[in-house]
Amino acid sequence: MVSLRRVLLFITVLFIAVSPFRSFAAEEAHGTEGKTKDQEIKEHIDHHLQDDYYWTFFSDAKAGKHYGIALPVILIDNGLHVFSAAEFEHGDKVVEKAGNYYKLYHGKIYKTDAAGTINYDDKHHATNAKPLDFSITKNVVGLMLTAVLLFVGFISLAKTYKNGANAIPKGFARVLEPLVLYVRDEMAVPNIGHRYKEFMPYLLSVFFLIFTLNLLGLTPLGFNVTGNISITLCLALFTFVITNFKANKDYWKHIFWMPGVPVPFKFVLAPIEVLGMFTKPFSLMLRLFANITAGHSVVMGLIAIVYLFQQQLTIPGSIGVSMLLTLILFFLELLVAFLQAFIFTMLSSLFIGMAVEEHAHH
Repeated sequence: MVSLRRVLLFITVLFIAVSPFRSFAAEEAHGTEGKTKDQEIKEHIDHHLQDDYYWTFFSDAKAGKHYGIALPVILIDNGLHVFSAAEFEHGDKVVEKAGNYYKLYHGKIYKTDAAGTINYDDKHHATNAKPLDFSITKNVVGLMLTAVLLFVGFISLAKTYKNGANAIPKGFARVLEPLVLYVRDEMAVPNIGHRYKEFMPYLLSVFFLIFTLNLLGLTPLGFNVTGNISITLCLALFTFVITNFKANKDYWKHIFWMPGVPVPFKFVLAPIEVLGMFTKPFSLMLRLFANITAGHSVVMGLIAIVYLFQQQLTIPGSIGVSMLLTLILFFLELLVAFLQAFIFTMLSSLFIGMAVEEHAHH
Protein backbone atom coordinates (compact mmCIF):
# COMPACT_ATOMS: atom_id res chain seq x y z
CA MET A 1 0.00 0.00 0.00
CA VAL A 2 2.83 2.38 0.85
CA SER A 3 4.55 1.67 -2.48
CA LEU A 4 1.30 2.28 -4.36
CA ARG A 5 0.84 5.62 -2.65
CA ARG A 6 4.37 6.65 -3.60
CA VAL A 7 3.75 5.70 -7.22
CA LEU A 8 0.49 7.67 -7.30
CA LEU A 9 2.20 10.65 -5.70
CA PHE A 10 5.00 10.56 -8.27
CA ILE A 11 2.50 10.35 -11.16
CA THR A 12 0.54 13.30 -9.75
CA VAL A 13 3.64 15.46 -9.36
CA LEU A 14 4.85 14.51 -12.83
CA PHE A 15 1.46 15.43 -14.31
CA ILE A 16 1.51 18.81 -12.60
CA ALA A 17 5.07 19.49 -13.72
CA VAL A 18 4.48 18.64 -17.38
CA SER A 19 1.02 20.22 -17.69
CA PRO A 20 2.43 23.47 -19.18
CA PHE A 21 4.46 21.21 -21.51
CA ARG A 22 1.19 19.77 -22.84
CA SER A 23 -0.12 23.26 -23.46
CA PHE A 24 3.01 24.23 -25.38
CA ALA A 25 2.73 21.01 -27.37
CA ALA A 26 -0.78 21.90 -28.52
CA GLU A 27 0.38 25.29 -29.74
CA GLU A 28 3.43 23.83 -31.48
CA ALA A 29 1.41 21.17 -33.25
CA HIS A 30 -1.03 23.67 -34.72
CA GLY A 31 1.23 26.69 -35.05
CA THR A 32 0.21 30.31 -35.41
CA GLU A 33 0.40 31.96 -38.78
CA GLY A 34 2.81 34.90 -39.01
CA LYS A 35 4.46 34.31 -35.63
CA THR A 36 7.80 32.79 -34.81
CA LYS A 37 8.23 30.15 -32.13
CA ASP A 38 9.84 32.53 -29.68
CA GLN A 39 6.95 35.02 -30.15
CA GLU A 40 4.40 32.28 -29.50
CA ILE A 41 6.27 31.16 -26.38
CA LYS A 42 6.51 34.72 -25.05
CA GLU A 43 2.78 35.24 -25.61
CA HIS A 44 2.02 31.96 -23.87
CA ILE A 45 4.09 32.88 -20.81
CA ASP A 46 2.66 36.42 -20.70
CA HIS A 47 -0.85 35.00 -20.91
CA HIS A 48 -0.14 32.68 -17.97
CA LEU A 49 1.27 35.49 -15.82
CA GLN A 50 -1.58 37.94 -16.49
CA ASP A 51 -5.11 37.97 -15.15
CA ASP A 52 -7.88 36.99 -17.56
CA TYR A 53 -11.64 37.08 -18.07
CA TYR A 54 -11.49 33.43 -19.19
CA TRP A 55 -10.43 30.37 -17.25
CA THR A 56 -8.87 28.62 -20.25
CA PHE A 57 -7.75 25.00 -19.91
CA PHE A 58 -6.28 24.59 -23.39
CA SER A 59 -6.58 26.09 -26.89
CA ASP A 60 -6.68 24.86 -30.46
CA ALA A 61 -4.83 27.56 -32.41
CA LYS A 62 -5.51 25.92 -35.78
CA ALA A 63 -9.26 25.80 -35.27
CA GLY A 64 -9.24 29.09 -33.36
CA LYS A 65 -11.07 27.56 -30.41
CA HIS A 66 -10.51 27.89 -26.68
CA TYR A 67 -11.76 25.38 -24.14
CA GLY A 68 -12.53 26.58 -20.65
CA ILE A 69 -14.95 28.73 -18.68
CA ALA A 70 -15.99 32.27 -19.59
CA LEU A 71 -16.25 34.30 -16.38
CA PRO A 72 -18.84 36.99 -15.49
CA VAL A 73 -18.11 40.56 -16.58
CA ILE A 74 -19.49 43.25 -14.24
CA LEU A 75 -19.18 46.85 -15.46
CA ILE A 76 -20.49 50.12 -14.07
CA ASP A 77 -20.83 52.67 -16.85
CA ASN A 78 -24.03 54.74 -16.87
CA GLY A 79 -25.65 51.82 -15.11
CA LEU A 80 -24.81 48.24 -14.19
CA HIS A 81 -23.91 45.84 -17.02
CA VAL A 82 -23.52 42.13 -16.26
CA PHE A 83 -22.76 39.61 -19.01
CA SER A 84 -20.52 36.67 -19.86
CA ALA A 85 -16.98 37.18 -21.14
CA ALA A 86 -17.87 34.70 -23.88
CA GLU A 87 -19.59 37.57 -25.71
CA PHE A 88 -16.15 39.09 -26.39
CA GLU A 89 -15.10 35.90 -28.22
CA HIS A 90 -11.57 36.38 -26.85
CA GLY A 91 -11.37 39.95 -28.15
CA ASP A 92 -12.67 39.24 -31.65
CA LYS A 93 -16.08 40.81 -31.07
CA VAL A 94 -17.34 44.18 -29.80
CA VAL A 95 -20.05 43.92 -27.12
CA GLU A 96 -22.93 46.42 -27.06
CA LYS A 97 -24.78 47.13 -23.81
CA ALA A 98 -27.35 49.93 -23.40
CA GLY A 99 -25.87 51.87 -26.31
CA ASN A 100 -22.27 51.53 -25.07
CA TYR A 101 -19.65 49.50 -26.93
CA TYR A 102 -16.89 47.55 -25.18
CA LYS A 103 -13.86 45.74 -26.53
CA LEU A 104 -11.50 43.30 -24.79
CA TYR A 105 -8.01 44.37 -25.80
CA HIS A 106 -4.77 42.98 -24.30
CA GLY A 107 -6.60 41.69 -21.23
CA LYS A 108 -8.44 44.95 -20.48
CA ILE A 109 -11.91 46.23 -21.34
CA TYR A 110 -12.11 49.58 -23.16
CA LYS A 111 -14.99 51.72 -24.34
CA THR A 112 -15.07 51.98 -28.11
CA ASP A 113 -17.40 52.35 -31.07
CA ALA A 114 -19.34 49.79 -33.09
CA ALA A 115 -16.25 49.11 -35.21
CA GLY A 116 -14.08 48.44 -32.14
CA THR A 117 -11.68 51.34 -32.75
CA ILE A 118 -8.73 51.59 -30.36
CA ASN A 119 -6.83 54.90 -30.18
CA TYR A 120 -3.16 55.09 -29.24
CA ASP A 121 -0.72 57.64 -27.87
CA ASP A 122 2.85 58.24 -29.02
CA LYS A 123 4.05 55.14 -27.14
CA HIS A 124 1.35 52.93 -28.67
CA HIS A 125 -0.64 52.72 -25.43
CA ALA A 126 -4.42 52.53 -25.70
CA THR A 127 -6.08 55.85 -24.77
CA ASN A 128 -9.73 54.73 -24.84
CA ALA A 129 -11.73 55.29 -21.66
CA LYS A 130 -12.30 52.27 -19.42
CA PRO A 131 -15.49 51.52 -17.50
CA LEU A 132 -15.45 50.80 -13.77
CA ASP A 133 -14.66 47.08 -13.74
CA PHE A 134 -15.82 44.71 -10.96
CA SER A 135 -15.59 41.55 -13.05
CA ILE A 136 -14.92 38.11 -11.59
CA THR A 137 -11.60 37.35 -13.26
CA LYS A 138 -9.42 34.25 -13.03
CA ASN A 139 -7.52 35.68 -10.06
CA VAL A 140 -10.78 36.36 -8.24
CA VAL A 141 -11.84 32.75 -8.84
CA GLY A 142 -8.48 31.66 -7.40
CA LEU A 143 -9.06 33.77 -4.29
CA MET A 144 -12.58 32.38 -3.88
CA LEU A 145 -11.38 28.80 -4.28
CA THR A 146 -8.60 29.38 -1.74
CA ALA A 147 -11.05 30.94 0.72
CA VAL A 148 -13.33 27.90 0.45
CA LEU A 149 -10.42 25.48 0.95
CA LEU A 150 -9.18 27.38 4.02
CA PHE A 151 -12.69 27.68 5.44
CA VAL A 152 -13.32 23.94 5.12
CA GLY A 153 -9.89 23.05 6.49
CA PHE A 154 -10.03 25.28 9.55
CA ILE A 155 -13.64 24.37 10.35
CA SER A 156 -12.44 20.77 10.49
CA LEU A 157 -9.55 21.77 12.77
CA ALA A 158 -11.83 23.84 15.03
CA LYS A 159 -14.25 20.93 15.45
CA THR A 160 -11.36 18.81 16.71
CA TYR A 161 -10.72 21.12 19.67
CA LYS A 162 -14.37 21.05 20.72
CA ASN A 163 -13.62 17.56 22.02
CA GLY A 164 -10.94 18.94 24.33
CA ALA A 165 -7.59 20.71 24.19
CA ASN A 166 -5.74 17.39 23.94
CA ALA A 167 -7.83 16.04 21.08
CA ILE A 168 -5.88 14.71 18.10
CA PRO A 169 -6.82 16.23 14.72
CA LYS A 170 -7.97 13.88 11.99
CA GLY A 171 -7.68 13.96 8.24
CA PHE A 172 -6.37 17.15 6.63
CA ALA A 173 -6.51 18.94 10.00
CA ARG A 174 -3.35 17.04 10.94
CA VAL A 175 -1.51 19.00 8.25
CA LEU A 176 -2.85 22.35 9.42
CA GLU A 177 -2.13 22.02 13.14
CA PRO A 178 1.72 21.90 12.89
CA LEU A 179 1.67 24.93 10.58
CA VAL A 180 -0.59 26.85 12.98
CA LEU A 181 1.77 26.07 15.86
CA TYR A 182 4.74 27.05 13.70
CA VAL A 183 3.25 30.48 12.95
CA ARG A 184 2.48 30.98 16.64
CA ASP A 185 5.76 29.74 18.15
CA GLU A 186 8.26 30.87 15.50
CA MET A 187 6.73 34.14 14.30
CA ALA A 188 4.04 35.64 16.52
CA VAL A 189 5.41 34.97 20.02
CA PRO A 190 9.10 35.90 19.39
CA ASN A 191 8.30 39.09 17.44
CA ILE A 192 5.16 40.41 19.14
CA GLY A 193 5.41 39.12 22.70
CA HIS A 194 2.54 38.73 25.15
CA ARG A 195 0.08 40.51 22.80
CA TYR A 196 0.53 37.89 20.07
CA LYS A 197 -3.02 36.47 20.43
CA GLU A 198 -4.46 39.77 19.24
CA PHE A 199 -2.74 39.42 15.87
CA MET A 200 -2.83 35.65 15.36
CA PRO A 201 -6.01 35.70 13.22
CA TYR A 202 -4.37 38.05 10.71
CA LEU A 203 -1.01 36.26 10.68
CA LEU A 204 -2.64 32.86 10.19
CA SER A 205 -4.91 34.23 7.46
CA VAL A 206 -2.13 35.86 5.47
CA PHE A 207 0.23 32.87 5.85
CA PHE A 208 -2.23 30.22 4.70
CA LEU A 209 -3.69 32.47 2.01
CA ILE A 210 -0.29 33.09 0.38
CA PHE A 211 0.85 29.50 0.84
CA THR A 212 -2.30 28.01 -0.69
CA LEU A 213 -2.33 30.49 -3.58
CA ASN A 214 1.31 29.68 -4.32
CA LEU A 215 0.53 25.97 -4.37
CA LEU A 216 -2.46 26.48 -6.68
CA GLY A 217 -0.14 28.38 -9.01
CA LEU A 218 1.88 25.18 -9.49
CA THR A 219 -1.13 23.12 -10.59
CA PRO A 220 -2.69 22.77 -14.06
CA LEU A 221 -5.43 25.19 -12.92
CA GLY A 222 -3.20 28.00 -14.21
CA PHE A 223 -3.59 30.49 -11.36
CA ASN A 224 -0.96 33.17 -10.77
CA VAL A 225 -2.68 35.19 -8.05
CA THR A 226 0.36 36.10 -5.94
CA GLY A 227 2.15 37.02 -9.17
CA ASN A 228 -0.33 39.88 -9.59
CA ILE A 229 1.05 43.07 -8.05
CA SER A 230 -2.43 44.37 -7.16
CA ILE A 231 -2.93 41.33 -4.90
CA THR A 232 0.43 41.73 -3.17
CA LEU A 233 -0.25 45.46 -2.80
CA CYS A 234 -3.54 44.71 -1.04
CA LEU A 235 -1.87 42.26 1.34
CA ALA A 236 0.93 44.74 2.11
CA LEU A 237 -1.64 47.48 2.79
CA PHE A 238 -3.35 45.26 5.37
CA THR A 239 -0.05 44.91 7.22
CA PHE A 240 0.56 48.67 6.92
CA VAL A 241 -2.88 49.57 8.30
CA ILE A 242 -2.75 47.08 11.18
CA THR A 243 0.77 48.15 12.12
CA ASN A 244 -0.02 51.86 12.27
CA PHE A 245 -3.47 51.66 13.80
CA LYS A 246 -2.29 49.38 16.60
CA ALA A 247 0.95 51.29 17.22
CA ASN A 248 1.46 52.78 20.67
CA LYS A 249 2.73 56.25 21.55
CA ASP A 250 6.31 55.02 21.95
CA TYR A 251 6.30 53.91 18.31
CA TRP A 252 5.17 57.31 17.06
CA LYS A 253 7.58 59.06 19.43
CA HIS A 254 10.50 57.08 17.96
CA ILE A 255 9.43 58.12 14.48
CA PHE A 256 8.83 61.86 14.93
CA TRP A 257 10.99 62.70 17.94
CA MET A 258 13.66 60.07 18.48
CA PRO A 259 14.52 59.91 22.23
CA GLY A 260 18.13 60.10 23.32
CA VAL A 261 19.25 61.87 20.14
CA PRO A 262 20.50 65.49 19.94
CA VAL A 263 17.76 67.88 18.81
CA PRO A 264 19.36 68.81 15.43
CA PHE A 265 19.51 65.12 14.50
CA LYS A 266 15.85 64.63 15.43
CA PHE A 267 14.87 66.85 12.49
CA VAL A 268 17.07 64.77 10.18
CA LEU A 269 15.89 61.36 11.43
CA ALA A 270 12.15 62.15 11.40
CA PRO A 271 11.78 62.26 7.56
CA ILE A 272 13.86 59.08 7.26
CA GLU A 273 11.65 57.26 9.77
CA VAL A 274 8.48 58.47 8.02
CA LEU A 275 9.86 57.21 4.72
CA GLY A 276 10.61 53.89 6.42
CA MET A 277 6.93 53.53 7.31
CA PHE A 278 6.14 53.25 3.58
CA THR A 279 9.21 51.33 2.41
CA LYS A 280 8.33 48.41 4.70
CA PRO A 281 4.99 47.54 3.03
CA PHE A 282 6.54 48.35 -0.37
CA SER A 283 9.21 45.71 0.22
CA LEU A 284 6.53 43.20 1.25
CA MET A 285 4.58 43.88 -1.92
CA LEU A 286 7.52 43.77 -4.31
CA ARG A 287 9.30 40.74 -2.81
CA LEU A 288 6.28 38.44 -3.06
CA PHE A 289 5.31 39.64 -6.54
CA ALA A 290 8.83 39.44 -8.00
CA ASN A 291 9.72 36.01 -6.61
CA ILE A 292 6.51 34.29 -7.69
CA THR A 293 6.56 35.91 -11.14
CA ALA A 294 10.20 34.97 -11.67
CA GLY A 295 9.58 31.39 -10.57
CA HIS A 296 6.68 30.88 -12.99
CA SER A 297 8.63 32.47 -15.83
CA VAL A 298 11.68 30.27 -15.30
CA VAL A 299 9.65 27.04 -15.10
CA MET A 300 7.75 27.79 -18.30
CA GLY A 301 10.92 29.06 -19.97
CA LEU A 302 12.70 25.75 -19.34
CA ILE A 303 9.77 23.86 -20.80
CA ALA A 304 9.78 26.15 -23.85
CA ILE A 305 13.40 25.22 -24.61
CA VAL A 306 12.15 21.91 -26.00
CA TYR A 307 10.23 23.73 -28.74
CA LEU A 308 12.48 26.70 -29.31
CA PHE A 309 15.48 24.44 -29.99
CA GLN A 310 13.63 21.46 -31.37
CA GLN A 311 16.24 20.57 -33.98
CA GLN A 312 19.14 20.89 -31.57
CA LEU A 313 17.39 18.57 -29.10
CA THR A 314 17.14 15.60 -31.47
CA ILE A 315 19.83 13.81 -29.49
CA PRO A 316 18.22 10.91 -27.60
CA GLY A 317 17.53 11.86 -24.01
CA SER A 318 17.76 15.65 -24.53
CA ILE A 319 14.05 16.18 -23.96
CA GLY A 320 14.24 13.94 -20.90
CA VAL A 321 17.04 16.11 -19.49
CA SER A 322 14.97 19.25 -20.06
CA MET A 323 11.95 17.70 -18.33
CA LEU A 324 14.13 16.48 -15.47
CA LEU A 325 15.42 20.03 -14.93
CA THR A 326 11.84 21.29 -15.01
CA LEU A 327 10.77 18.69 -12.47
CA ILE A 328 13.67 19.63 -10.17
CA LEU A 329 12.76 23.30 -10.50
CA PHE A 330 9.15 22.43 -9.74
CA PHE A 331 10.18 20.94 -6.40
CA LEU A 332 12.25 24.08 -5.78
CA GLU A 333 9.10 26.12 -6.46
CA LEU A 334 7.31 24.11 -3.76
CA LEU A 335 9.96 25.33 -1.33
CA VAL A 336 9.58 28.89 -2.63
CA ALA A 337 5.79 28.65 -2.16
CA PHE A 338 6.31 28.02 1.55
CA LEU A 339 9.28 30.37 1.88
CA GLN A 340 7.43 33.39 0.46
CA ALA A 341 4.47 32.81 2.78
CA PHE A 342 6.91 32.47 5.68
CA ILE A 343 8.84 35.65 4.80
CA PHE A 344 5.70 37.77 4.34
CA THR A 345 4.21 36.57 7.64
CA MET A 346 7.49 36.83 9.53
CA LEU A 347 8.12 40.41 8.39
CA SER A 348 4.50 41.37 9.10
CA SER A 349 4.80 40.04 12.65
CA LEU A 350 8.13 41.85 13.02
CA PHE A 351 6.66 45.18 11.89
CA ILE A 352 3.65 44.74 14.18
CA GLY A 353 5.92 43.81 17.09
CA MET A 354 7.99 46.96 16.58
CA ALA A 355 4.78 49.04 16.67
CA VAL A 356 3.31 47.54 19.85
CA GLU A 357 6.56 47.06 21.76
CA GLU A 358 6.53 48.61 25.20
CA HIS A 359 9.79 50.49 25.74
CA ALA A 360 11.41 50.75 29.15
CA HIS A 361 11.64 54.33 30.38
CA HIS A 362 14.53 55.27 32.67
